[in-house]
Amino acid sequence: MKATKDPTPEIAIEAIEPRSRDADRSQLAILASARDEFSSRGLAGARMDSIAERAGLNKRLIYYYFGSKDDLFLAVLERVYADIREAEQRLHLEEIDPVEAIRQLVSFTWNYYLEHPEFITLLNSENLHCAAHLKRSDRIQEMNSPLVQLLDTVLERGRRDDLFRAGVDPVQLYISIASLCYFYLSNNHTLSAIFGRDLRAPKAMAQRLSHMTDLVLGYVLK
Repeated sequence: MKATKDPTPEIAIEAIEPRSRDADRSQLAILASARDEFSSRGLAGARMDSIAERAGLNKRLIYYYFGSKDDLFLAVLERVYADIREAEQRLHLEEIDPVEAIRQLVSFTWNYYLEHPEFITLLNSENLHCAAHLKRSDRIQEMNSPLVQLLDTVLERGRRDDLFRAGVDPVQLYISIASLCYFYLSNNHTLSAIFGRDLRAPKAMAQRLSHMTDLVLGYVLK
């Protein structure tokens, strides 16, 4: 009697999840579960078994779709960046008054970070690894370039309307907006402790948004 060979990875996976319309749904479930696992435990502490359990899927599917844990982490990073860029595009900043566009971008960034704390923790984790995963991405720069072009368009309209000063670098401006929001939220516990103030109190949060908006507009306005 001839010995039978082990099934190929493809056949083994098909036994778990037949070729079906559920493949995309499974990948989205894996990404969502991995996002939660990585954001709560970091890259080093995250476990593929936990991700599979969160997703309600066989762990072999994760390896089939995404390869290694590092590759899955990169896929999660690309997904969260795509999500925020898509949300920014829906603001249609190029269609509104330039001053209001800057105001809305600051407010959007602040509120997006508040509503998506996992974005901050995932970026913290990737920075601990010196952006080793994002440096391997073929998509990340292309994904973020529309934001730079959009902000440059807003700044140019403001210059033409004699509202904004010349020479504002859109990349530097966005980094400043993101930093003002990011640092306050990512270091909120330590800042509250050392200054003896509840910086998460509603009044403090409203003051912070007003302060950031004034700072950014004060820089770009003539």
